[in-house]
Amino acid sequence: MAGIVVFFDFDKTIIDVDSDNWVVDELGATDLFNQLLPTMPWNSLMDRMMNELHTQVITIQDIEEVLKRVPIHPRIVPAIKSAYALGCDLRVTSDANVFFIETILKHVGIRDCFSEINTNPGYVDEEGRLRILPYVDFITSPHGCNLCPPNMCKGMIVERIQASMTKEGKKRMIYLGDGIGDFCPSLKLMEADFVMPRKDFPAWNLINKNRTLVKATVHEWADGEEFEHILLQLINTISVEESRLLSVEYCKFQTMSKATHGALPPALPVPY
Repeated sequence: MAGIVVFFDFDKTIIDVDSDNWVVDELGATDLFNQLLPTMPWNSLMDRMMNELHTQVITIQDIEEVLKRVPIHPRIVPAIKSAYALGCDLRVTSDANVFFIETILKHVGIRDCFSEINTNPGYVDEEGRLRILPYVDFITSPHGCNLCPPNMCKGMIVERIQASMTKEGKKRMIYLGDGIGDFCPSLKLMEADFVMPRKDFPAWNLINKNRTLVKATVHEWADGEEFEHILLQLINTISVEESRLLSVEYCKFQTMSKATHGALPPALPVPY
């Protein structure tokens, strides 16, 4: 349905793991990663790790093959394809990076389902090394949100999209996520919207502790089956509500039209 925008977090929402940790662990760099973790911001650390892997003759193709093995629940891809087929505007909002996300989405055949991917930049430089940068330059242009990590405020992304949609007419939103960074955008949703936090994950805990701050209706989910069932059920619910609203508006129009113009004159007799 064109009137529905669905936001998806990526790590531990679309896929079952954290993509950064998955790549580091699968390529045997966990010890170095843990050693450096206390010393630098996450994005800087991932950029450093990609350089370390590059010096060990790990290629971009090696990284892609690891990403293609990432675990994903078998009902996630069909759920996303169904939401897309129903006409929803699907968008990724993630603290992973665009190289990891696009590699995985293309591999499972759903990249074209998404109109936008909001995440940390990632690109292959002239030396064949994967570079990873923060979404926000928090040194020169901090976003100022104390609920979110310094490199990205997902709440600001949701607000930007909300503002852009005011010109297109009212739209309903559904937000799916699991992490601490998914709490802030949950607070930006309106009463007619829905938030789907993954049960027993940080976003779910924060939402449950701060229910009075969350305007949207909350629907928790635990696995891919619930992800699919609840998401499609919400889309159907919104579609039914919108259809009823259109029907009511049409009836009002008919009533006003009759009041303004009166009953139509009787048809003239057909001459013989």
